[in-house]
Amino acid sequence: MTNRASSPSPLTAAPSSQPRQDMTIPLRQYGGFCALGLLVLGVFLASLALGSVSIPLSEVITILLGGTAAKPAWHEIIYQFRLPRAIAAAAAGAALAISGLQLQALFRNPLAGPSVLGINAGASLGVALVVLTGNVAGITVLASLAQLSLVAAASLGAATSMGLVLLVAHRVRSALALLIFGLMFGYTTTALVTILLHFSRLDQTLAYLNWTFGSFSGTTWPQMPMFLSLIGAGVLLAQLFCKPLNLLLLGEEQALSLGLSIKLVRGYLILSSSLLAGTVTAFCGPIAFLGVAVPHLGRSLFRTVNHRILVPAVTLLGALLALLADLIAQLPGSQTILPLNAVTALIGAPVLIWLMLKPLRFS
Repeated sequence: MTNRASSPSPLTAAPSSQPRQDMTIPLRQYGGFCALGLLVLGVFLASLALGSVSIPLSEVITILLGGTAAKPAWHEIIYQFRLPRAIAAAAAGAALAISGLQLQALFRNPLAGPSVLGINAGASLGVALVVLTGNVAGITVLASLAQLSLVAAASLGAATSMGLVLLVAHRVRSALALLIFGLMFGYTTTALVTILLHFSRLDQTLAYLNWTFGSFSGTTWPQMPMFLSLIGAGVLLAQLFCKPLNLLLLGEEQALSLGLSIKLVRGYLILSSSLLAGTVTAFCGPIAFLGVAVPHLGRSLFRTVNHRILVPAVTLLGALLALLADLIAQLPGSQTILPLNAVTALIGAPVLIWLMLKPLRFS
């Protein structure tokens, strides 16, 4: 039996048997990071240039560098609408990808994603309670304070779910039991939302359904500091726990024998993944598939399960695919806007099908 009282911190546990590549990143991987970075930058600029009003790329760069646009309206379109949407899409995609990567390693389940712990369901219940029952002083949540109300409700719902999961994580030792709890909690909250929908008015139901479609355009400049700060905190936690994630791939028994505190690591991983997924859900709605699909793309493209490589890889991949999905949803040159979750499903579903045909190893 391992003496847990003398076990080293999960941040410092480094067994001598750990492969050398866990400590360094191969030179060829830097080329992949550079290529992904350029792709992210290209799609980011394209999302600013394309839309119902097309803006020349040279004008976009001029505006971003503080120059004067040929048409004053272009400056307003980019800074008030397209730039915050693009920043939100990149940050949300990265956050969901990292959250999914952590949960797949924690549960050793290739289909684990940000919704597996019921965080999205908790946020959805919070929004449903506000939208389906909210009517303060005769002003419904569809008025000017609608977005702020939805963010507050989703944040509270996600935080409540995260608190329950952390509490259960300290009481159960099995990752499988925690996974089952998350699924059951999700089913319970979904049932409550369904009951609320059954007794709500048509306009309330439509408002809630619009939120479930997901959108990166609802995050405004005043909300951006909090949005980016919360995601930054989650990303920092994920980066600090790359080594424990690598040890978890060996199995819990072997990780314990190597001095890893499973309970402590599990708590921090749940905190990080919940913070990332809950923040995105609160500000952008329940974005589907990215958290499940992107980690598999990262493992396939970089041919590794080393989280020192995968964390930055899925960060870039998540940002890239989220920006691409948002660009497709906007249908450049058209007034039509597709539901974002429909686009992410079209991107994520083929990855999951490929996963079933070609199982990925986690060790």
